[in-house]
Amino acid sequence: MTATHGLAGRREWTGLAVLLLPTLVIAMDMGVLFFAVPFIATDLRPSGTQQLWIMDMYSFLLAGLLIPMGALGDRIGRRKLLLLGAAGFLVSSLLAATADGAGQLIAARALLGVTGATLMPSTLALIRNMFHDPKQRQGALAAWGGAMMAGATLGPVIGGLLLHSFWWGSVFLAAVPVMALVLVSAPALLPEYRAERHGSFDLLGAVLSITAVLPLVYGVKTLAVDGLAPLPVLALAAGLGTAVLLVHRLRSAAHPLVDLALFRNRTFSGAISVNTVAMFSMMGFTLFTSQYLQLVKGFSPLAAALWGLLPSVGVGAAAGLTGALAAKVRPAPLMAGGFLVGAAGFALMTQVSPDSPLALVLVAAGVLAAGTVGTMTLTAEMVVSAAPAEQAGAASATSETASELGSSLGIALLGAAGAAVYKAHTALPAGLSADAARAAHDTLGGAVTVAAQLPGQAGTQLLDTTRAAFTDGMHLAAVVGLLCMIGGSVAAHRLLKHLPATGSAGAAGAAISVGSEEGVDLAA
Repeated sequence: MTATHGLAGRREWTGLAVLLLPTLVIAMDMGVLFFAVPFIATDLRPSGTQQLWIMDMYSFLLAGLLIPMGALGDRIGRRKLLLLGAAGFLVSSLLAATADGAGQLIAARALLGVTGATLMPSTLALIRNMFHDPKQRQGALAAWGGAMMAGATLGPVIGGLLLHSFWWGSVFLAAVPVMALVLVSAPALLPEYRAERHGSFDLLGAVLSITAVLPLVYGVKTLAVDGLAPLPVLALAAGLGTAVLLVHRLRSAAHPLVDLALFRNRTFSGAISVNTVAMFSMMGFTLFTSQYLQLVKGFSPLAAALWGLLPSVGVGAAAGLTGALAAKVRPAPLMAGGFLVGAAGFALMTQVSPDSPLALVLVAAGVLAAGTVGTMTLTAEMVVSAAPAEQAGAASATSETASELGSSLGIALLGAAGAAVYKAHTALPAGLSADAARAAHDTLGGAVTVAAQLPGQAGTQLLDTTRAAFTDGMHLAAVVGLLCMIGGSVAAHRLLKHLPATGSAGAAGAAISVGSEEGVDLAA
């Protein structure tokens, strides 16, 4: 049976609610360990290297497997892949919660990354199949983007609240009832879709994709944390070299993971480009805001996370307003305006000092995120609309992989810029031991720890000096972010000016003209 290609009804909107559940959980799982690490360290006693892998294994495999899993869903069926992923995520969460050793927890986190990679492209691709009207699809994708933002914001908060009453494994169990609900409701509410002529799955392309993305993400993130070192540099070189081989494979394979012809589509390539700029700027600066609240203002991690919920109110309102305006305003000026709003948020961040009222940094963070998230909502709609229906999974996964790389680069480069200024502007008091001086000179967190061990005025003086140096570095990162926002505004206007508003007469035709609807849309 073929689904009706008219306006979505009650079943589709209820199905959207089902799709938002795994989206929320995937985003939450990226930050859910934020408060659990000290408890895990006490209970499982991981080595320093094991602790890093406990934190990073999930995001590394998630990023590396997105494109292969998106292409696989296009071939075997997107609902089927979603259900397999939900079942796998449920089991992996149980394994993580009951792990009695660091190795077991690392393995469980790896399984969570693998199964999580099946869920993200499946949700976006199914929205493409369920909502054929551009205005309705824009609203559905705005809700999807809101779920992603809510999960990222709520993850640390929910993790902290659970740890107040339960053991560290409880942060993983929160996903179990959600995935169980997906498994029960998805067969009845979500349509199945798979490409009719899909060819064989390109296993070599999948291996090259994984071995290109994983070293790139690892190298960028490790450089951001540890600074220049041989291993992450070699990882970056290996990732770039494999990426060249991957492009050659995509050009020569009879049935490639991703059709490179998609990148000749101005809508697809333009949307991915501006979205990567947005992720680079927003995610690259998030760490500064978090550290400012904790290390400059002195809030506990949980209190900082709770204060961080306030800007999300404005973000939700901005996402809704963007969706409403998209029906009447062309994407290019709307996105250009969103980038300029984000630039205003970065401009406000340049005025933050250690003594600034809390409201200033919260308002700046809200303005920054509101402009950026509204832009990202529009790019998601462009990506799924520009790709042919039979390639929507692979196209969505490509966009999400670019977002992950943009985030990693932003954290690395903005973090490196801020750290360089911090070190240059930090003047340490005499009398510190070599270890204490090194710790205080490297990071503000180290300086706060050292200051707590110094008597009276000496500790206060060290805190004042290093907090001022940190905000100086924060200002430089904000200036870089501001310039990226202005560049993103120009790029959005130039690359996407050909697109009509989603509510205009030409919007549906523009979406349909970029690709065929060839495929099998099966009744549940």
